[in-house]
Amino acid sequence: MKIGVLCSGGDAPGMNPCIRAIVRAAEKFEGYSVVGIRHGYQGLLDREFWGGTDRKIESREVSGLMNRGGSFINSSRCSRMRDPEGLQEAANILRELRFDALITIGGNGTLSGARDLGQYWDGQIIGIPGTIDNDINGSDFTIGFPTAVQTGVEAIDKLRDTAGSHDMMFLVEVMGRHCGDLATYTAIAGGCEVVAIPETMTSIQQIVNQLTYCKNLGKRSIIMVVAEGDEFGNSAEIMKALKEAGCPFEMRNVVLGHVQRGGSPVPADRILATRLGVCAVDAIKDGKTGVMVGMVNGQITYTSLEEAVVGRRGKAEDMEKLIKRMSI
Repeated sequence: MKIGVLCSGGDAPGMNPCIRAIVRAAEKFEGYSVVGIRHGYQGLLDREFWGGTDRKIESREVSGLMNRGGSFINSSRCSRMRDPEGLQEAANILRELRFDALITIGGNGTLSGARDLGQYWDGQIIGIPGTIDNDINGSDFTIGFPTAVQTGVEAIDKLRDTAGSHDMMFLVEVMGRHCGDLATYTAIAGGCEVVAIPETMTSIQQIVNQLTYCKNLGKRSIIMVVAEGDEFGNSAEIMKALKEAGCPFEMRNVVLGHVQRGGSPVPADRILATRLGVCAVDAIKDGKTGVMVGMVNGQITYTSLEEAVVGRRGKAEDMEKLIKRMSI
């Protein structure tokens, strides 16, 4: 059984522990080998492999990966996987090189590519959710999300010191183009007063009213978390609008950007990545295909790739309400 593994799209802390788990789980089954495909789907199309097309990743080569961020087999985006020609070419390469199965680690785009590839290739395809956005159906949390929240909270803790010293407000922009989970979880854990997310309409006047109330209560510092995909705009645009509407605090905005994707994965990510990596190999052994392995309520689940990439769970709105209750 020749299994290809790739990481596609934005990297997420925990991808390395996941690859480690896949390699070591496969090694337990006679005749199983894992071949690393470098740079995601683009690497597959360009025939870039970790050490060669028939050279499996050895167990000792994945030692020391538990605490390493990023992906040691690299990752990238690949627009060609959205086109029938690119999908057909990928299928032809997998068939030519006699791959039996493919495990893809990534977010919505990665899993969509895996779903579409299944229409052109008859090998087994298993997806693993690896994205800091936490926007995939079929798993309570995605690999990389807990670490990204930790990174955001650490930044907010430092900004709070300066905000308190200068009676200021900081707008902290985090990733999340279509999902507000990263923003809301970071805001709650960071004790933030306001959040702006894609799932709900952002009212500048309501925020100013809330900030004025907080100011009158004697609050000296404010932290607002803004998801990059908020429908009103990014943190700079929201800051400008708040100033024009009479915000009572002096403001600065900070964009965390790609720093959220890096860093050593926290224990929760290492554990999740290990469990999902092992279960992906077990799913292949059990003959499953076209599914994503995830974890719901602490239990391993299998969700069709079609269902995994369509829609979202919609929990961010409830989290936003909690933030408002805690803001005073």
